[in-house]
Amino acid sequence: MGKHMCQHFKKNDIVTVAIEDIGTEGEGIGRVDGFTLFVKDAVMGDVVEARITKAKKQYAYARLERLLSASPFRTSPRCPHYRQCGGCQLQALDYARQLEFKQQKVINHLIRIGGFDRSEIDGVIEPIIGMEEPYRYRNKAQYPVGTDREGHVVTGFYAGRTHTIVPNTDCCLGVEENREILEVIIAHMEKYLITSYDETTGRGLVRHILIRKGFSTGEIMVCVVINGGWSRKGFSGREEYIPHQSELLSELAVLSGMTSVSVSINTEKTNVIMGKEIHTIWGSPVIHDMIHVRDMRREGFPRTGQKLTFAISPLSFYQVNPIQTEKLYSLALEYAGLTGQEALWDLYCGIGTISLFLASKARQVCGVEMIPQAVEDARANARENGISNALFYMGKAEEVLPSFYEDNQKYEQSDLRHPDVIVVDPPRKGCDSACLRTMIEMRPNRIIYVSCDSATLARDLRILCDGGYKMEKIRAVDQFGHTVHVEVACCLQRVIS
Repeated sequence: MGKHMCQHFKKNDIVTVAIEDIGTEGEGIGRVDGFTLFVKDAVMGDVVEARITKAKKQYAYARLERLLSASPFRTSPRCPHYRQCGGCQLQALDYARQLEFKQQKVINHLIRIGGFDRSEIDGVIEPIIGMEEPYRYRNKAQYPVGTDREGHVVTGFYAGRTHTIVPNTDCCLGVEENREILEVIIAHMEKYLITSYDETTGRGLVRHILIRKGFSTGEIMVCVVINGGWSRKGFSGREEYIPHQSELLSELAVLSGMTSVSVSINTEKTNVIMGKEIHTIWGSPVIHDMIHVRDMRREGFPRTGQKLTFAISPLSFYQVNPIQTEKLYSLALEYAGLTGQEALWDLYCGIGTISLFLASKARQVCGVEMIPQAVEDARANARENGISNALFYMGKAEEVLPSFYEDNQKYEQSDLRHPDVIVVDPPRKGCDSACLRTMIEMRPNRIIYVSCDSATLARDLRILCDGGYKMEKIRAVDQFGHTVHVEVACCLQRVIS
């Protein structure tokens, strides 16, 4: 049957299909005569005409051509560019259904990748924490800058799986201030014929525009990523990196909340957006934001009196959804079950966001982070908040932790060889195997695992559970509404044999 269907379906064929499920990347899943189709932009419950884009032996990829019958779960997207843009995969799906999809995605990964029984999962998983308002939640946006066919400067977001810019200065997931900032910069480039970067030739000055906002303070940061090659002394004697820089700064400075303007120099032919060389050209080198602790056991998750202030530089890692971050980090703090006597590690600690919350409830916290600027930010944030019981080590978690365990005389806190709690918040690829092995050897009473990828989380939980731990609680938090991504917090308890 599979061979026959492969011969039957080919690229650009049009098929009619009922969508029965959702894939992990948000695509609709349907079947025609037993042949599986993954249909971009289709919603579970739709009946659609789809165009085949790629055919395999037993399945094919397709895109929505015509909606024949709309799903009861389909909703009208707020953004007119959502189908072209690669950012929002689920905007046509009702938000309540998005949360169900994400909860099920976590469960499926735990079963298929982690090998956990459904009954075991049902005993520990808690309801997903959604958003009150799943729009305008991003405090950070990075806009590529390019040139359209008519020669005009454009900015927006890349179309899915391409580097073709979809012009859009007002993403409805980002803050409203983004549009005015982008329009000022584009108008300045057009006025003075400032070129945008061309990935093919490596020429052109302006590559990206980074905008960050502190939601609690209203402070705004703009960082223009440039290709270098244009730099000279201005009338004031200061270095200028953008033609007629003082005029641009004057126009940006009057915008509400503007606090910091900088340039990042990136001359490499790379997909990495930010360069290592940052120059503040107006205002402060950082902006500030505050995160409050929330009581996760009470309905509505009200804030408590505890709050921490964080300084954010252009290169700082800081969660992009501050409202949901409060809920996620408060959940991690609740799972840690601290009494004030514990010594603990916070691995992949970034600028110290989780570390400093933990430090307020623990005896001693040691954070580990491989990015030097982030470690400097973490130490500065500890000083800013008057926290003296948090130390930060620079290095890879998979190198620092084993080194500490094997030769703890090198470090200041030798009593952390067998900590009470280890908290990990790794990148999407999950924890390194050496790090996991050392965590098991250290035998903490609890491990709190915060993850941005439930697939690698499931893989790592299997290793930790095979190493003497059991899942006690697990809960998803929707940090990224209208996308397929979801954050998860898990509490693991050591099994004493």
